[in-house]
Amino acid sequence: MNDRLNILVLFNDDHGQWALPAYGNTELRTPNIDRLAATGVVFENAFTPIPVCSPARACFFTGLMPSQHGVHDYIAAADKYHQKKWLDGLDTLPKLLSSAGYHCGFSGKWHLGRDEHVQSGFDDWLALSGDYPIEHKGSYRYSDNGKITTLTGYKTHHIADRTVEFLRSHDGKEPFFHFTSFYATHSPWEGQPERLVDQYRSCTFDDIPSEERVFGGDILNIEGGGSDVAAQHEARSQYYASVSAIDEAVGRILDELETNGLLDNTLIIYTSDHGLCLGHHGIWGKGNATAPQNLIEESIGVPMILTAPKVLPEGARHAAMADHLDLFQTVLDAAGLQSPSGEYGGRSLLEPLLDPSSDWPDATFGEYGPARMIRTAQHKFIKRYDYRPDELYDLSTPEGEGRNILLDDAASEIAVSLSARLEQHFSKLGCELPDRTKFNGESRFNAAEAWR
Repeated sequence: MNDRLNILVLFNDDHGQWALPAYGNTELRTPNIDRLAATGVVFENAFTPIPVCSPARACFFTGLMPSQHGVHDYIAAADKYHQKKWLDGLDTLPKLLSSAGYHCGFSGKWHLGRDEHVQSGFDDWLALSGDYPIEHKGSYRYSDNGKITTLTGYKTHHIADRTVEFLRSHDGKEPFFHFTSFYATHSPWEGQPERLVDQYRSCTFDDIPSEERVFGGDILNIEGGGSDVAAQHEARSQYYASVSAIDEAVGRILDELETNGLLDNTLIIYTSDHGLCLGHHGIWGKGNATAPQNLIEESIGVPMILTAPKVLPEGARHAAMADHLDLFQTVLDAAGLQSPSGEYGGRSLLEPLLDPSSDWPDATFGEYGPARMIRTAQHKFIKRYDYRPDELYDLSTPEGEGRNILLDDAASEIAVSLSARLEQHFSKLGCELPDRTKFNGESRFNAAEAWR
């Protein structure tokens, strides 16, 4: 067995941090993910740099902020941006790991354009490769190493099947990197296995706050949910079932690692592209479920669980601010690779885990559309570069994001300090200021024309 760690990334779509027992959910049942948490490290303050699919994935693969890698909103399979080679010319994890001798595999949702083609650095490729809507079961188009084929059944099963096949074929002569990208937690919230859905129909869903708060704009509810109480209850039952379906798939993958003697030499990362509101604050969806786009806690908070039996502590919880940029650096660190040259906003999470005395940043940063954010343990400041007012929230108060304290006399000094830190951070990364004339206030803006 090669001394370098194998790396397995379990990457969900729209899986909010709140929707796991490891983060306090009292009604979900996820024994396999619970085991990952019990044998690894749960990062309690884990966030996405941007609460929408495509750019969040680009952040993970490149270690760069959206203003650096150039993907600012979701890339639909049917629009003209699908064929753009968004990550060309960038140092991506599969490219870097493949060049270092890793055998790299992918299964699931790519969502960065051209998914019908095997992306650079990957040796094995099974990607969802059709247009929306993507139902959770039935027949659908896939790219199997560049050959378009149709598979019928639950997508969660097909994605897990390919990961298991990849692991089963591993000969141990070189380390592997596999990115398993589940789709089940994404809308539509229907079509999950009935045996799983039915066990959640009696839930109270008390873990989902019922109060509604409007965040300086309109709630679009673009993901669905509606106003019918019974329909909302069913949608939540389906969503919970999707988490359990993924958990079962995770169990199959863990079993394969164990039977092949790979478990002790593998870093496993469990995370999601971004969070999700499932009626939280009256919102159904993520960052683009409101106008203007939001950066609220449920949209940016993601699960982040790391386990590596011979390297990381077991059953630990860590308060370090962590995001996808840090995961990029963590994967490189686990592979024994140096970060490429350039300005990167992340650091390897192995650093605070293996050296508790390390000086770790006390804030995380994000952006979406004409808005940028800095979040500390107590405060969140959002600078809006369009016609909307800035926002400052004290997350330690009962009101939290329900009250913008920016105009409070006592908050002016905090706002000035956080605003300066925010602009300094993005300036250091070489990110230009958003041009307010290129945004029209709609939820989805033209990413290519607004930023390039």
